[in-house]
Amino acid sequence: AAAAGLRPVAEIMFMNFITLCVEELYNQASKMHWMFGAQVKVPMVVRAMTAGGYGAGPHHSSSLEAWFAHMPGLKVVMPSTPVNAKGLMKAAIRDDNPVLYVEPLSSYRIKAEIPEGDYVTPIGKCEIVKEGSDITIVSVGRMLTESLKAIDQLANDGIKAELIDLLTVNPLDMETIYASVKKTHRLVIIHEAKQTMGIGAEIAASVQDTVFDWLDAPVARVAAPFTHIAFQPKLEQHYLPDAGKLVAQVKKMMG
Repeated sequence: AAAAGLRPVAEIMFMNFITLCVEELYNQASKMHWMFGAQVKVPMVVRAMTAGGYGAGPHHSSSLEAWFAHMPGLKVVMPSTPVNAKGLMKAAIRDDNPVLYVEPLSSYRIKAEIPEGDYVTPIGKCEIVKEGSDITIVSVGRMLTESLKAIDQLANDGIKAELIDLLTVNPLDMETIYASVKKTHRLVIIHEAKQTMGIGAEIAASVQDTVFDWLDAPVARVAAPFTHIAFQPKLEQHYLPDAGKLVAQVKKMMG
């Protein structure tokens, strides 16, 4: 439908189920524009939900955005608030490329005032949510809420953290992150997905390649361990990154 001129929006529901669509997304949608010499556009949006923190278990709670960020031709976005959820959806629908729109289940329960009129949240741009001078925190998806909690706790200890909401996983807005690191000299990335081979590793490597001389400490990551998420609430809580784990990591980096 997209290749024929429509702009379809498909919902996969839980992100785990998207494994049944990888052939179409990777071998078809992400490659058609390139394979046909830019004569074909594939303006489609695929919605998929992550559900960590709700006891949904290993078949319904995975965060697989790093898989799809490895696919050239496929854009990947992760909203964190009602405002940018609407803005990113409109931007995704208007984009001439296939876009994977990864939405946290927790965001369904957040209420906020939405700006009137037509607006979009640009794909490929971070948002500086809070300015600071001591350390940069890059949050992905629903980890924005945990990061805001952590920043309040850190402020009580005199630590001024700068918070960046990633919003787009692919393409990454590294220039905004570089500029922040040059100011704060420290960086920690927090995401719900597994730390191993995660998007935090790509950001960390890029920062150390490009602005290494500005770093006063190694880049750190706060993320899930390399195992499957549990049904049992206490085990799930232990598995997921949160404000407390982020605060502990920041304090360790600050010495």
